[in-house]
Amino acid sequence: MKIPAVLLLEDGTVYYGYAGGAIGTATGEICFNTGMTGYQEIFTDPSYFGQILVATHVHIGNYGVRDYELLEDEVQSKSIKIAGLVCKSFNVFYSREQASRSVEDYFKMENKVAIEGVDTRALVRHIRSRGAMNAIISSETTDVDVLKKKLKEVPSMAGLELSSIVSTKESYEVGDPASSVKVAALDLGIKSHILKCMVTRGMHVKVFPAKTSYAEMKSWNPDGYFISNGPGDPAVMDYAIHTVRQALDDDQTVFGICLGHQLLALANGIPTFKMHHGHRGLNHPVKNIITGRCEITSQNHGFSVDPDAIKSSKDVEVTHINLNDRSIEGLRLRNRRAFSVQYHPEAAPGPHDSRYLFDHFLKMIKEEVAVK
Repeated sequence: MKIPAVLLLEDGTVYYGYAGGAIGTATGEICFNTGMTGYQEIFTDPSYFGQILVATHVHIGNYGVRDYELLEDEVQSKSIKIAGLVCKSFNVFYSREQASRSVEDYFKMENKVAIEGVDTRALVRHIRSRGAMNAIISSETTDVDVLKKKLKEVPSMAGLELSSIVSTKESYEVGDPASSVKVAALDLGIKSHILKCMVTRGMHVKVFPAKTSYAEMKSWNPDGYFISNGPGDPAVMDYAIHTVRQALDDDQTVFGICLGHQLLALANGIPTFKMHHGHRGLNHPVKNIITGRCEITSQNHGFSVDPDAIKSSKDVEVTHINLNDRSIEGLRLRNRRAFSVQYHPEAAPGPHDSRYLFDHFLKMIKEEVAVK
């Protein structure tokens, strides 16, 4: 027997459906992802922490889910990171021999709430029109007045620091310790596949907790620094901005992805802003304006870098732009060995058009090591 569930948006809009996963209540900022596959990678992406995800594809769960393994292609962290899920059809039966369990059992195991039976086409059109906002899902109560009171207590994503919550609590290392290339990675919500992309290129990576000082990272004597993706508002992450600025002042090789891209901009006086409804999907067209080549990219971000501020900067230049809305997708410093992209070149999930950026990072490190 299906249990009724309710989705209430901050603007008062209500959608009715049925419970999927655990019975309970979930709150967060609502957003949508347009990918047709790769749902487990999306569920476990720490950048989604604090957000209720709307899956625009009709059927979720067709090929089941796989259990966590370090650097596994599909699972990007050790647990589901989304606050809750909204979908049209929550498939219980799956058709892949390699799968460990159904999506429904996966959500129950992780005590995560979902609502199915929602007209996600209408919901996405509403979000695109009205913008991102907080929402609440409940299969415990369908009393909208009660849910409205709970929803008022949910903080806005703007001004929210979340990276230190999802970051590793202890440092750890991946890759061959005998490698000639050592990379210090600041974990602000890093995805497992980002690490895999570096390790498969021969890098030995030590992953540090979000609030690790630059001095502690430097004491490991790395050849380069990686600033990871992650959730929350970059503008309030003074600790991370300071760390990035110190690495730049020390003339280190730095590569940032997504949140790391925003922090690199902030460390150079370029502000960020909250987007109307963000970019989340597997098919965003981006142009590399340095090479003239275009890429189809995987994206997940709700904040962006101020394009006007970059135009007036002497030290920062744009390297990539989004072909849908002309937003900034990449930058590099003219006076430092540092660059970043807003999208996810590791592409888990998504196309592999942008993985050359890891090769570029490795090349920059090796060139600097050769000079030293």
